[in-house]
Amino acid sequence: MPLEFLKRRKKAAEPPTSQPAVPEEIEPEEFEVRIHYRAKSTEGVRMQNGQAALREMPSMLAGVAKTDIDLLYPLPVELSDAAPMIVQPSEAMQWLTAHQADSPIARHALLVLETLGAVDLAFDTLAVALLNGETDTSGYPEYNAIVGGVASHWDEATGDMLVRAVVGWGGKGVRGDTDRTAQKILSNLLANVLASQYAIGMTPSERPVPAAGAGGLVCASCGFVSGHERAFYCPKCGMRLLRG
Repeated sequence: MPLEFLKRRKKAAEPPTSQPAVPEEIEPEEFEVRIHYRAKSTEGVRMQNGQAALREMPSMLAGVAKTDIDLLYPLPVELSDAAPMIVQPSEAMQWLTAHQADSPIARHALLVLETLGAVDLAFDTLAVALLNGETDTSGYPEYNAIVGGVASHWDEATGDMLVRAVVGWGGKGVRGDTDRTAQKILSNLLANVLASQYAIGMTPSERPVPAAGAGGLVCASCGFVSGHERAFYCPKCGMRLLRG
């Protein structure tokens, strides 16, 4: 019996290779995401007895805040470059280090408000909460939820504390009536600030601009190291910095 299976079979002739034709029109798969942030802020309200007014900041959100209130202080000099910008890894890592213990609502609020320049934790103190809307299952505000509260800083000319109302919202989506709701909330917050027993009156004032460099002096009162070289008052407690 012949062993046919042992015989070598001739390989089938391979078809000639040819370059595939390029289609005249292609239909690409498209990807897009639109991130939309907005914020509003009032002018400052000058406060007397700044230390007492600073402790009263969370109470200025009474009747407006829907959640617990986070009180965020200015960042120390070693975290002075912190910024919520993923394209700048060192700044982003500092920002995550500075705010890893904060609530999801506080982190979202800082992402929106710092990205837009509405607050700057080089010199601002911020009392913040969810003011309108809902959070997702992980505790972060939805795109149309409004976050914010009151921000304060110390006037470099007089040493008085200035408090302003600030709100923000946004993310992957836009809703038209959020702007109107935010305006009403901002008015309510400002009314609360003006109702404080320490409020003197509205005042137009520019916020200080942090200087580049190694930072300022150590506050003899609270030990805070200012990130603002030209500061005359401690960004955290408002005490005048002693210069040699």
